[in-house]
Amino acid sequence: MSSIERMDLVNIAGLTKDLDAVLLKLSECGCFHMESATKITGKSGTFNNPSREENPYAGMLKLLNDISAQTGYKFKSAGYNEIKDKSIDRLRNYIKGIREKIEDIKKRQKTAAENLSMHQQTLYQVEHLQGLNIDFQRFFTLQHIKIRFGRLPIYSFNKLPYYDDKVFYFLYFSEDQEYYWGMYFTPVTDSEDIDEIFDSLYFERIRLPDFVRGTSQDALDELSAFVENDKLEIENCKKEIEELMEKESRNLNMIFSRMKSQHDNFDLRNKAAIVNNKFYIVGFVPHNNAEEFEKLFADIESVSIVLSPAEQDDKIAPPIKLKNNKFAEPFSMFVEMYGLPSYNGINPTTFVAISYTLLFGIMFADLGQGLVVALIGFLIWKLKKNNLGAILTRVGISSAFFGLLFGSVFGFEELLDPMYEKLGISFLPFKAMSSTNIVLIGAIAIGILLILVSILLNIIVGFKNKDFERAVFSNNGIFGLIFFGSLLAGIVGIALKKNLFTPVYIICLLVLPLLVMFFREPLGHLFTHKKFHVDSVGDFIASNFFEVFEFLLGYATNTLSFVRIGGFVLSHAGMMSVVLALSESAAAGASPIIIVLGNIFVMGMEGLIVGIQVLRLEFYEIFSRFYDGEGKAFKPVKINYDSNNNE
Repeated sequence: MSSIERMDLVNIAGLTKDLDAVLLKLSECGCFHMESATKITGKSGTFNNPSREENPYAGMLKLLNDISAQTGYKFKSAGYNEIKDKSIDRLRNYIKGIREKIEDIKKRQKTAAENLSMHQQTLYQVEHLQGLNIDFQRFFTLQHIKIRFGRLPIYSFNKLPYYDDKVFYFLYFSEDQEYYWGMYFTPVTDSEDIDEIFDSLYFERIRLPDFVRGTSQDALDELSAFVENDKLEIENCKKEIEELMEKESRNLNMIFSRMKSQHDNFDLRNKAAIVNNKFYIVGFVPHNNAEEFEKLFADIESVSIVLSPAEQDDKIAPPIKLKNNKFAEPFSMFVEMYGLPSYNGINPTTFVAISYTLLFGIMFADLGQGLVVALIGFLIWKLKKNNLGAILTRVGISSAFFGLLFGSVFGFEELLDPMYEKLGISFLPFKAMSSTNIVLIGAIAIGILLILVSILLNIIVGFKNKDFERAVFSNNGIFGLIFFGSLLAGIVGIALKKNLFTPVYIICLLVLPLLVMFFREPLGHLFTHKKFHVDSVGDFIASNFFEVFEFLLGYATNTLSFVRIGGFVLSHAGMMSVVLALSESAAAGASPIIIVLGNIFVMGMEGLIVGIQVLRLEFYEIFSRFYDGEGKAFKPVKINYDSNNNE
């Protein structure tokens, strides 16, 4: 069954010279939840106040993070006993040396990449000038004629005859679907006017670099060689970085692990209270780990540990660690989504697991679709270890089971009829569409049962916390249970033609519980021997009258809300009947396709809606009666070695 892990309150004291060693042990043990000792004890000190002192290991981690960002290498946790006694300055110089080597290689790689981009662009341009078999350098030395290389849009080329009176000549060497590639000649004296004309015609100029020499073919050969050399240089730089990181990875991982450990532990100082030359640490440890935890500090003489029950200090609420069985474990994500229980509350995970699985199965009852959902969930769990996959596996099996009872297999409602006939089970399969009243009444009955269980759980929690107003006098307490149960019994009696609503029945089991709920606050104070005071009798009567009226509405609306269970049973059967009707009216070849696509659509859309609606019933109709969700999670301190990789 599900429960809440019992916690022990831990008080640790020692000399400040041993603080870092203690924090390191706390972060390595994996079972200590640390609280702020300063806030709890009110103690503070002047020993290098951590909240004001800069973390001395942040700079080292930044250097390592720079290396990780430049190389893409992710540092890993590693033992660092070999470098434990080496000075920070020595390690910093070592890291800087590695970073400088990487930066030098990166500069070469960047230069090669820039050259590659330039050479590839020039190569692309020269490829379109292959018709020119004259040395490019001769064009660059002309004194009286200007030559412009580039490309001219085809629609602009057709406009050139309009400028026959101008002194220029356009010569093209190649063309494609959009451009003519070539050059134009013009005297130096007319170059400005001609340049303006070609600019207006959207001529895109190609500026050939000075290193382009020889004919177009010579330039192409030389540029191709440049491109290959650039690519080779880039690959060599990458290989050098990989070899360097492979060679230095062991040392770097050790340094990273040491720095990250010391960095995170230094931040933990913020939660320690420092007075003179002593430190105080407060936190919690699971009771099952308490004995082993106490032995961790046996080798530190100045440290003393005091373990006590978690409830001993009412200034600090114990953290919550849920204990669940294997079936219920995945459903803890739903409980955590709503909020964790208080330490003296109850763990509802098993209740959620059972009720959610059953409700989903009833509302999405189909043998074939349920098995498919279960298979998908199983694959998600195996591949991703995602709790949602484990939940899908469970609800899928539940859907398959109820689909077996309802006789539905991928929407075919008569497929299992022969099997039940051979078994001699006359009342199965249960046909939902022909038993609408039974479905709706059954849905309400399920809702009533869940509400009654919720009220019982609230009574248990109330007594556990010694909150007698909640456990006895509230709408979800003993008298609320008496009223709700008696009202239901009376309604059932009327349905069975047996009237239970006698004057004694009404007064004792309906009116009296309502009066108790009306006066629940003063009765609760009286029960605990506390004084009760009201500022205004009129306000007290008015507010409690409307609250009791709200209680009555709540009983009705919460119960009727469960009608949606029956609604989804009928809607599922209805949607699949539509799919089958479409397949029957379609051509013979299209029928199987419609059935497959229809089942996929129903599984996707209705499966999602049912999942959300069941969760809504859990949260609003069930949890609201007994669950507060005000607990805080148990979070043991630990070193997070993933937080500084390529941030």
